This record gives sequence, C-alpha cells and structure tokens, in this order.
Amino acid sequence: MNSLKTVMLMVMLTLLFVWGGAAIGGKQGMTMALMMAFFMNFITYFFSDKIVLMMYRAKQATEADAPVLYRIVRRLSQKSGMPMPKVYIIPDMSPNAFATGRSPKHAAVAATEGIMQLLTEDELAGVMAHELAHVQHRDILIGTIAATIAGAISYLAHMAFFFGGRHDDDEGGNPIAALIMMIVAPIAAMLIQMAISRSREYLADEGGASLHGNPMALANALRKLHQGSQIMPMHANPATSHMLIVSPFSGGSMMKLFSTHPPIEERIARLESMRMRG
Repeated sequence: MNSLKTVMLMVMLTLLFVWGGAAIGGKQGMTMALMMAFFMNFITYFFSDKIVLMMYRAKQATEADAPVLYRIVRRLSQKSGMPMPKVYIIPDMSPNAFATGRSPKHAAVAATEGIMQLLTEDELAGVMAHELAHVQHRDILIGTIAATIAGAISYLAHMAFFFGGRHDDDEGGNPIAALIMMIVAPIAAMLIQMAISRSREYLADEGGASLHGNPMALANALRKLHQGSQIMPMHANPATSHMLIVSPFSGGSMMKLFSTHPPIEERIARLESMRMRG
C-alpha cells in the first residue's frame, strides 16, 4: 500500500508540474525550469553521501572503532544480500541515524554517538535495518526525482513572479489562473513531496522490521529516539532532516502535513500490528 501511495503521489506531482507549468510558464518555461531543477538535483544525487556526511561532521568508523554497530550492519547486510555499506559515526549526543548513497553499492549508514548510548543492541539493530531498507528501496533516487519536479514547479513560480507569466504565441494564457498557480502550485508541490517522504518512512519501517525479524525492536527504538530528540534536539539542516530516522523538529497536529516524518505514534502502532499479525 505504501509503494502504491508513493506511485500515486509521484503521478500527482508530475501532473501538477504539467498543469502548473502550462499555466505559469508555457512549454519554454517548463523546459527551462525542469532543466534547472534537474541540474541541481543531479549533482546532489551523485554527491549526496559526501555532502550530507560532511554536513554532519560524520567520521568513517572501522570495526575497531565501533564493534557493536559495525557487527550489526555487517550481519543485516549479509542477511539482506546487500553489499556492506560504509559505517559512520556522528559526533552528536542527540540520538538519531540516517542512510545515504545513490545505490546499494555506494551506500553509507551513519549513527550519532547519542543513539549508540541510548539504545540496546537489539534496538540499534532495528534502526540499522530501517536504514538499510531505505537503501534497498532506493529512496535517495525517489527523493531526488520528487525534489526535481517540486523544484521545477518552484522555479516556474519564481520566474513567473519576476518575469511575468506564460508567453506562448499559439494559445493565450489565463492571467488569473496563472496567478493562482504561482501561489498554490509551489505549496501543493511541497505538501506532495513531504507526503512521499512520509510514505517512504512507513515502507522503511516495514522493510526494516521484516529484515530484523522483530518489529518491536524498531518500535521500542522509535519511542526512545522520539523522547531523546525532544530532550536533546539535533541541530539538523532542514534540507536534510527528512533523511533522519526521527524528525529533529517538533510540531503539533497542525504541522503533520508539513512534516517529512509520519507521527511517531502511528509508526509504532503499525509496527505493533505487524507483531500481532506475525
């Protein structure tokens, strides 16, 4: 269901780009905006691992540096049939973790010092299984495609705001529709992009729980991580916060649509239901 939801959201995002692009920038504007967004996200896609790891001051760890974490990642990688990703430690006491890399052959997992002190070995294995599921599902690629389309819509709106709306000679544009799309399209694109991110989190929870074998290990870890991140927030970059296993930002019910992560209670409830079905 979450895979189907991702496909539907991607279709919605693409249709929004086509409809909004036609109203705001016409064919030429659409092409230019898509090329700009593609170029920016193409660079990010191929260098995301180096950029994000450098941003969080992550240091590559050997088995001697982090024997428990390294052993967990190696065991889960072998179990899933994936190549062993590089392992990194983030010098931050806020408990969190993420995975990055454009493919299983170019993947890396990173964990903060705080998460390794907070969780038991079984719970840490649940978290790493979740991160490996992200790699296995190629969520970096899916996120990059979504960001490219959403970015193109934003570029269109900015171009229309500063340089005027569409200028196609063959068919006239509706200035009122263009004005509405300038305002609505970027917000709608952002909401769809965040909904895609939430659907991938649910999917990684399911995949991670299946890989680990015990959904409650991840459920217990999420509960601890949510509480720990509230007590000791992580100074995360908003552009990369969606990569972390729990959101470093807090928000009430009004912020659910604007969050890259599903509510922690819902994630735990789904994992508990997996245990009941198992």
